[in-house]
Amino acid sequence: MADQLPYKPRAGEIPTNPGVYRFRDAGGRVLYVGKAKNLRQRLSNYFAPLHTLHERTRRMVTTASSVEWTVVPTDVDSLQLEYQWIKEFDPPFNVRYKDDKSYPFLAVTLGDEAPRVMVTRNRRIAGAKYFGPYPKIWAVRDTIDLMIKVFPIRTCSDASYKRAMQTGRPCFPGQIGKCGGPCSHRVTVAEHRAVVDDFIAFMNGGDERFTRELTARMKEAAAAMDYEQAAVYRDKLASIDAVLNKSALVLSDDAEADLFGIAEDELSAAVHHFVIRGGRVRGVHSTTIDKELDISGPELVDQILQRVYGDAAPADVPRRVLVPVLPPDVAELEEWLAAKRGRRVEIAVAQRGQRAELLRNATLNAQQALLRHKTRRTSDYASRTEALADLQEALGMTEAPLRIECFDISHLQGTNVVASMVVFEDGLPRKDQYRSFSIAETTDDTDSMHQVLTRRLAHLDRPEEAEPDAAELATSDEGEVVTGPARRRRFAYPPQLLIVDGGQPQVAAAARALEESGHTEIALCGIAKRLEELWLPGEDYPVILPRTSEALYLVQRLRDEAHRFAITHQRKRRKRDIRTVLSEVPGLGDARIRALLRHFGSVAALREGTIAQIEELPGIGPKLAATVFEHLHRDDGAEGGATAQPEDR
Repeated sequence: MADQLPYKPRAGEIPTNPGVYRFRDAGGRVLYVGKAKNLRQRLSNYFAPLHTLHERTRRMVTTASSVEWTVVPTDVDSLQLEYQWIKEFDPPFNVRYKDDKSYPFLAVTLGDEAPRVMVTRNRRIAGAKYFGPYPKIWAVRDTIDLMIKVFPIRTCSDASYKRAMQTGRPCFPGQIGKCGGPCSHRVTVAEHRAVVDDFIAFMNGGDERFTRELTARMKEAAAAMDYEQAAVYRDKLASIDAVLNKSALVLSDDAEADLFGIAEDELSAAVHHFVIRGGRVRGVHSTTIDKELDISGPELVDQILQRVYGDAAPADVPRRVLVPVLPPDVAELEEWLAAKRGRRVEIAVAQRGQRAELLRNATLNAQQALLRHKTRRTSDYASRTEALADLQEALGMTEAPLRIECFDISHLQGTNVVASMVVFEDGLPRKDQYRSFSIAETTDDTDSMHQVLTRRLAHLDRPEEAEPDAAELATSDEGEVVTGPARRRRFAYPPQLLIVDGGQPQVAAAARALEESGHTEIALCGIAKRLEELWLPGEDYPVILPRTSEALYLVQRLRDEAHRFAITHQRKRRKRDIRTVLSEVPGLGDARIRALLRHFGSVAALREGTIAQIEELPGIGPKLAATVFEHLHRDDGAEGGATAQPEDR
């Protein structure tokens, strides 16, 4: 592979102005759209030597056959043009958005003679005012039922409204008290429009004014001994309270903001969007994103804000946008949003107080959405079958890997080394087949991987029939032990594919273990964490699976499950070992052990402390402190299995 691209522009040809650029393939299809404050500086990054580029960036620039750019006057113009081109061309290497579901909205059809309130998923009703979206459709219907008791506006269909106005007979919802429009013949069109305006003001966050007014009217009616009217106002206040309880107050009463929680990995991201008006969450929205190129957190926020507000109406752009991290072009984005809103817009990071707590909640929802997005495919038989077939083709295997075993190493800065083995059969986890390994002595991760695989592969050479162990003994109805032919234990079943967590060094160590054990018929690959690429033994370049590949999602899940299982086992050992060391100290009970661990964090940090520092803890006198100190140092550091700053790998 040549180290330079044939379509690379000549030196000095690219301008230094702000602008937007497009990479195209040989057929003219736009592959990627990006913006830059300095086109020459930005594009030079793509034309660096190929071996220095991120794997996925290298795939994009080698797939492309040309690059073109458009100079614009300002950075804000480049932001707008980038959004328009991404929307127009839908480039495969830009981030791609998928709504995790279709959310219902509460809409008021302001374009009608008598506006109607309704539940809809259609965002294209001419002249409509939208509220939401809401996570549950019943929540919208409940809100409407409660609100028409306070603001009696039209709910009937257009056909019912037209018929009622022509015949002079109320519409059916109006007859049963479910519609308060002019079709009920209780109000005029002008009076109804005033009620609609009040309803919109309330939904926009003006609930305090209406609560205050209704309370005053209720008290006036009660003072005048008009108890029936006072009861009407009381019921309306109860309806308002019920609506407000469905949307808990999260910020100050006048807060108007959109808050975004984001969870991401190398290939995907999930966004959970809270719409806050009048200090309350008025709507939520969840979106999943496919990433092709390596994109940082700030750049992802930039893309998300462009997507959300690209076609937004001025009323939908809030005063403040709260994000987990500021985008790189925050000033230009603020200017762009301010132009849409007609007033100043602030983009800020939610760092403390109620905002930070709400961001944590949104991030948690985003993490759950990302997990659903990644695991949803595994629940479908067709998707699992496609994943196994794609993996077979990508790795050049002769058969689909129906049994896959994945291995990961975990340690505490080189000590307390353990390994995990997770098993997937037919694309599904078999947790009863998981195994963990303790590694007494090792030099590095590759040596650990070689040891573990050597031990695991040794079980494949056990004879089919062997003396059954206690777990394989059967019992007859009379209580006698029956020793029939031994069944082949599941641990002795050979996998079709071994996956190791790591790149070329780990794969080479695993390949050596396979060769030494004589099981070279088993396929092998490694998955590198950062780039999500598959490494095969003896290959100089990795296998890059498409981002939408079912096989990639399956391999990711295997890797993540192996990592989780290894970390869990390693932490259990760490906790047990630390407590074992301290429990050997005479006179040191559980309460004092817990106090020491809370104060020092680990045995290693405790060993570095002085007798005076140990003595500072309540309940530990000079004699006991000296005993602890002497016990931890008598073997000249032999107990050094932990360090002051634990780090799992």
